[in-house]
Amino acid sequence: MATKLLISLCLLLLVLTAATAWRVSQRESMAEANFPVEGQIVEVDGIAVHAVVMGDGPDVVLIHGSSGNTRDMTFALAPILAENYRVIAFDRPGLGYSDSFNPDGETIVEQAEILQRAAAQLGANKPIVAGQSYGGSVALAWAVTRPENISGLVLIAPAAIPWETPLDAFNTIGATSAGNALVLPLITAYVPDWYVDEALNKVFAPQTAPEGYADHFGTGLSMRRSSMHANAKQRANLLAEVTELQPRYSEISVPTEIVHGTADTTVFLDWHAPRLIEQIPGAELIELEGIGHMPQVVAAPEVAAAIDRATQRAGLR
Repeated sequence: MATKLLISLCLLLLVLTAATAWRVSQRESMAEANFPVEGQIVEVDGIAVHAVVMGDGPDVVLIHGSSGNTRDMTFALAPILAENYRVIAFDRPGLGYSDSFNPDGETIVEQAEILQRAAAQLGANKPIVAGQSYGGSVALAWAVTRPENISGLVLIAPAAIPWETPLDAFNTIGATSAGNALVLPLITAYVPDWYVDEALNKVFAPQTAPEGYADHFGTGLSMRRSSMHANAKQRANLLAEVTELQPRYSEISVPTEIVHGTADTTVFLDWHAPRLIEQIPGAELIELEGIGHMPQVVAAPEVAAAIDRATQRAGLR
């Protein structure tokens, strides 16, 4: 009896594993079919970097946050900027359609380097660099480590000052090999769309995702196993990387604009912005009353205005 039960359980496990693998493949293929490459692939030493280029004028590079892709920037902000700038929106390594290249998680310095080199291949040698949330950390790394390749810096709700809250359980598990093998496939296969939409609205709180945003952004791209694993590893390493980078903020010499919502509960304005202002010479802070963590979407004109100010301060207008 025990042997039969064990055999039955093994068969059931095999069936569930096969069903999960099939469902994962279906959902990932559907996400990529519904939300294909928006722009072009630039190769940097054999590493693919996805870039969307639009408009004409001074160069502006846009860097998205955690779990994002170019579509976060091309929904609202990039089209506004493209009226006066040449905009380059990148997928960060491991996300969207850009390759992952560090099995331990790409550091913010590594990401800054590969995105800067990709921008240079596109003819943007000294762009204005704007990054949101995690992308703000990458933008800071770009300004600190590649000062000859930047004209101005715009930080949108940036994760900039070392924090005390622990890494959430999802990213803690997702960053591990075991989590990648056992947990992430279940999430990709079985988490329903309504749950993902609710999670998306929490990122926007106290606002909600604007009508059409989810259909443009393509949450399915972020729900792919490879994207979740890459994002989790990057998030797991971020605090140590920001802690190491922070003492060098005073080296930033380009015009810097910081845009931060007063109602942001993901990256708190009161913790990050005042300290950042003190450490970057000449930095200016724009507080957006009542705005949460996604100003690049819900307050795109205000973010565009900050980019205008950085451009003017840099003498590019």
